[in-house]
Amino acid sequence: MKHRLRWMLAPALATAAALAHAGPMGFKDSTMAMGDFSPNWREAWVNHALTPRDALGAGGLYMRSDDKKLTREFAELTYTRLLHRVNGEHSQANFWFVGGAGNLRGNDFGGSKTMLAPGVSADYETTRVYVSGSVRLYRAPGIRHDFASVRAGFSFYETDYDETQPWLIVEARRMRGLSEKTEITPMLRLIHNRYFVEFGINNMKQGRFNFMYIF
Repeated sequence: MKHRLRWMLAPALATAAALAHAGPMGFKDSTMAMGDFSPNWREAWVNHALTPRDALGAGGLYMRSDDKKLTREFAELTYTRLLHRVNGEHSQANFWFVGGAGNLRGNDFGGSKTMLAPGVSADYETTRVYVSGSVRLYRAPGIRHDFASVRAGFSFYETDYDETQPWLIVEARRMRGLSEKTEITPMLRLIHNRYFVEFGINNMKQGRFNFMYIF
């Protein structure tokens, strides 16, 4: 009976695991909140899934150059679209579009500028392995802050649906025009069925904390 119940719950377990692995939107009618916080990069946003593939949201982003001289503040409305998904027996792969538009403020110009921020991301995940990559173009008149990141990680052991699973995640990211360095951050990730938290220290000895929660 126990094995039969686990077999019946397998699709739900796989779905919950996929949601917790940081796709940019949740299931239909869900609301997702995410945050990413470090000294040079602070971002928070929320979106609502209107369909299984489409979500609308809003967010705010603070960016600072490595030398602490340049700052950017970007308030945006976002649209997220699941472009393609491939489900395997024990895996899932996704390809996403995320677009944003809003007002940009900086300490090196007066007033505000309209910024557009289109991007794509892809991920592949099982219950034990996770890899992803993303590119996003932050563009305003006279400003080009193109962002790219890659992530890879693994879980330490298998867990049941209602248990917290620890992962080791390593991310490398870079933003054009604000940093001449590639930021590399190893992080401990704790995943439950509707949330995760991450914390670590990057190669510039700066702390970092991330979270995601699906309502």
